[in-house]
Amino acid sequence: MLLFLDIDGPLIPFGAPDGTYPEFAGGGGPGGHPLLGRVDPGLGARLAALGCELVWASTWMDDANAVVGPWLGLPRLPVVPWPDEDEPPALIHWKTRPLVEFAAGRPFIWVDDEITEADLAYVAVHHPAPALPHRVDHAYGLTPADFATLREWLSRHPSG
Repeated sequence: MLLFLDIDGPLIPFGAPDGTYPEFAGGGGPGGHPLLGRVDPGLGARLAALGCELVWASTWMDDANAVVGPWLGLPRLPVVPWPDEDEPPALIHWKTRPLVEFAAGRPFIWVDDEITEADLAYVAVHHPAPALPHRVDHAYGLTPADFATLREWLSRHPSG
């Protein structure tokens, strides 16, 4: 089971109504990203405990492995290569088609803050295996409720 993971929004919250975020000491350390302190370092263990093959699905590309992965205690992860397109496809998110292609028929979860109904429909029509495109609220990032949703879905789709 693949788990495609976006960074901005799911891991680094932004746009909170009150403009406050949790701060985790050491996150923006030497060479770190200034917003990395918003990322709960415990998320790495919680993501790994899901038992999925984690894959970066972010515009951070390999910087995810250089900056975010070490902060989360994650090993080097595969990175989805994004196509060079001048225009995003109509209606669906520009990541949707490349993620379905990368999955190549394997079951997957996609954690992102920009998933829409159009993306859900595209995945349902173009991907033969079970898939859970899961939208995270960018103002709060991944929450215990999100993890409960992922674990519940995984319990219903244990193969993969």
